[in-house]
Amino acid sequence: MDRLKLLKQFAQEEPGDPFNLYALALEYLKINPSEASRLFEKLVSTHPDYLPTYYPYAHLLIERKDLDKAERIFQQGMETAKAKNEFKTFREIQAAYDDWKNEMRE
Repeated sequence: MDRLKLLKQFAQEEPGDPFNLYALALEYLKINPSEASRLFEKLVSTHPDYLPTYYPYAHLLIERKDLDKAERIFQQGMETAKAKNEFKTFREIQAAYDDWKNEMRE
């Protein structure tokens, strides 16, 4: 069974597990960014506390030139990490956000 098919199956079997949806979104990043974006958006709305979502989703939005939404996703990720006392994750998202903002100034 190919990887995509297997990940779809996992997501269907356990729809409440955000990791399955996240893994599927990452797989779609390689072949269908629009579908990846849809899945990341679903993750943010249904599992907002699932912190791994924010970094790749914001970067996808940057690639797609949806800069306002990318900024909102970075901000939401930082706020969520801070609220959960996940300070390492907060610093990682903040560093990625700061790097992006600095690149935009150049």
